[in-house]
Amino acid sequence: MRPVRLSVVVTAATAVAALTAVTGCAEKSDAKSGGSGAVQVTATDTACKVSKTELPAGHVQLAVENKGSKVTEVYLLFPDDRIVAERENIGPGLKQTVTAEVKAGSYEIACKPGMKGDGIRQKITVTGGGTTAKRDPKLDAAVAAYRKYAQEQADETIPKVKAFTDAVRAGDLEAAKKAFAPSRLGWERTEPVAESFGDIDPKTDVREDGLEAGQKWTGWHRLEKSLWQDKKIVAADKTLATQLDTDLADWQKRVGTAEITPTSMANGAKELLDEVATGKVTGEEDRYSHTDLSDFKGNVEGAQQAYELLKPIASKNDPALTAELDKQFAGLSKVLDKYRSDKTSYDFVSYDKVTKEQRKELSDAVNALAEPLSKLAAATVK
Repeated sequence: MRPVRLSVVVTAATAVAALTAVTGCAEKSDAKSGGSGAVQVTATDTACKVSKTELPAGHVQLAVENKGSKVTEVYLLFPDDRIVAERENIGPGLKQTVTAEVKAGSYEIACKPGMKGDGIRQKITVTGGGTTAKRDPKLDAAVAAYRKYAQEQADETIPKVKAFTDAVRAGDLEAAKKAFAPSRLGWERTEPVAESFGDIDPKTDVREDGLEAGQKWTGWHRLEKSLWQDKKIVAADKTLATQLDTDLADWQKRVGTAEITPTSMANGAKELLDEVATGKVTGEEDRYSHTDLSDFKGNVEGAQQAYELLKPIASKNDPALTAELDKQFAGLSKVLDKYRSDKTSYDFVSYDKVTKEQRKELSDAVNALAEPLSKLAAATVK
């Protein structure tokens, strides 16, 4: 799910590690960010100012600066709220640069101070012939392969979810607990695609502290609370299980319609690392079941898949970057392997058994990968 604010239940040491992970790839407010052709986006607690409202089709760079007092996130959106590109967890006084690929049409840039609500929006117009510039055929092949991967992950998820929801409907507490983490892997690997639709993630993967005012809590984490905290399955949970089936079937059908570009793949890989930093490392994601490390691994695998597909182009444009990414992906995988029975298993140690020092080691490994990964989008469009 999209990251939320650090919870007050997080220990001070964990919070420090998480904040390091969140801000590790941001620049200080006095640092140079974005070139002269970039769209400057200045976010405050009450405004979202953009330097240009009309730009040509092709690659666009958003140079974002948060001058407010709240952590913010910035989105480039289609008119129907599908996400073209995003950057989350931009702390006060920090800068981030986002590279995206856009066709001619109408869009909106949204700043979300406090990472809540619909955000403060500015309309922009992209002009041109309706298509982006011709690109290397290898990038088209990467997009096609990633689209296939995302669909395969959705298709493989549905029967795993049914095993979970069937157990809930049968009132089998232990079987439902066993099926919970495996049912989430395909989602976690391709979460940016699911989130790009806007309406599916809030129904399936929201945590209680991420609910908007008046929003009904549904999805995996609502059922997780029943299974591990309440330790019982009631009639309402069986209804929620069926709704989860329905919502994820909708996701499965819509995956093929997702807007996927080389830059959205690269940005999505970075978003998956942000998910790890702000939810899994802190232990907030699966706070009742403590199956965070399984989700953690799914996020990392999804990020690495996008990277490997883009690597043939990125390595030509920036060989030093891809060498560093190879090193850091391997390093993070090595750290994660300490917490599972073997390298092919997703049976990880319960996260409540992972010490503060071990969480710090995981956080450091995420930071080491997130910094170079934030440069992948730019390396694919040089």
